[in-house]
Amino acid sequence: MTDIYRIEPLPPQLAPERAARLARVEAATLGHYLHAGFVDTAIRPLIVGPRVAGNAVTVQITGPDSTLLYYAMDRVRPGDLLVIDRAGDHRQACWGGFMAAVARIRGLAGVVIDGAVTDPAAIREAGVPTWARDTSAVTTKLLNLGGGFNVPVNIGGVAVTPGDAVLADDCGVVVLPPTRLDRLIETALADQAEEGDWVAKLEKGAKLQDLIDIRAMLAKNGMEGAGV
Repeated sequence: MTDIYRIEPLPPQLAPERAARLARVEAATLGHYLHAGFVDTAIRPLIVGPRVAGNAVTVQITGPDSTLLYYAMDRVRPGDLLVIDRAGDHRQACWGGFMAAVARIRGLAGVVIDGAVTDPAAIREAGVPTWARDTSAVTTKLLNLGGGFNVPVNIGGVAVTPGDAVLADDCGVVVLPPTRLDRLIETALADQAEEGDWVAKLEKGAKLQDLIDIRAMLAKNGMEGAGV
């Protein structure tokens, strides 16, 4: 008989200071120079405002069953970011007010679900930042049908390996390989600081031309006389 469950060890966690540094980065800042890793924009935050970062702990469950999710919620650690792959099912909600309360008790940094949730008001009350595709009154059951825990998954068109870094805010969810993380954080925070400096200069009367040589850029394309 083929095993219907695949259960792997928990991945290493991001050091708290590293996760906190990543959480200072805006997802949209990374969008200026990264092209991959961005989850489908249909997966949106239920709680507007928070930005969270953590290491991915993954669950894959299909259709009407969420048995393995209960198993996983007794094993997640404070600071983990739970990523739930519903294998294409967007109708049956595997997450609601009860699981949100468990997530709060466990200290999860956040939850990203490629599928539906129920009880959105209770999820918001629990306070754990949550991203999902939709809401539904149709819920999963404990049917013991199988699934995967800490296995590679696909969330919103992005491959997620357990232990990957995940950054999520109002602009979206991005998955980052830990091997590139420190360089990306350094670049992004420098860019954000520079943007703040530019705004301060504009408020004092500077023009965009003073910040970026737009005139020279246009001249390269035959617009030497552009009044920039």
